[in-house]
Amino acid sequence: MLALQNPVSRRKKPVKVGDRVEVLYTEDRWRLLSELRARALKVMTILDKEGLKPIVHGSLARGDVNSTSDVDVVVPYAVPSYRVELLLDEANAKPIKRLLTQATPAHAVKAHIYIDEVTTVTFPLTDFTRHEREFYRFGGELTLKELRENKRVCGVDKRLKLIEPSPKGHYEEPIMGREHYAAVKVGVSLDVVQERVKVLMRRDQVGRTGVYLKYEVKPDESIEGALIRLASGDPALRRILASRGAL
Repeated sequence: MLALQNPVSRRKKPVKVGDRVEVLYTEDRWRLLSELRARALKVMTILDKEGLKPIVHGSLARGDVNSTSDVDVVVPYAVPSYRVELLLDEANAKPIKRLLTQATPAHAVKAHIYIDEVTTVTFPLTDFTRHEREFYRFGGELTLKELRENKRVCGVDKRLKLIEPSPKGHYEEPIMGREHYAAVKVGVSLDVVQERVKVLMRRDQVGRTGVYLKYEVKPDESIEGALIRLASGDPALRRILASRGAL
């Protein structure tokens, strides 16, 4: 079995074939993981105190962080924005930016509250579909309790490689042609894995096409107020909000 000493790579292109290898972490990488998790723990604790159930996902949950990794704390169900903003304000975690995004007209609208350049709190303004919810499990996710226990979990990265934690780092292997195996390992439905493979392979071929909606909420408007105003001029946005009971 191969062991790689310098695991950090900025290349995110999907990998179709390859061996299962073990990636060994340096002391700097373990330190970075600890620092980023400490940021996540602070924000998740703030939200958890008032009954919200946040998760953290991606490389932070798997452990394979690098210098470009950020901290995205997610409340994985619809919640009024004022609850999140009030909790952050009381903890003196005032946002530097608030965004509304929607990947396509068929996807949930999400709010993103940027606490700093690295740390974001994300939550949907309508409940996620099963596929949207399992997207986070596909990449790997942790609850606050699991983060406090310093757990690491399996997940698939943007290269379509399954990341499986090991005591010295992690094992990684491509999932192309092994979608069922990957679905079992990360605990999601096979169709979710197949969808993510299709999306990421297409992105590799044609490049990113952008998101359908990306709007920076003004300081003097609420997140929901901005959404209603945007929906008044966008029939597709109105339809998805109405279909999910948000209008």
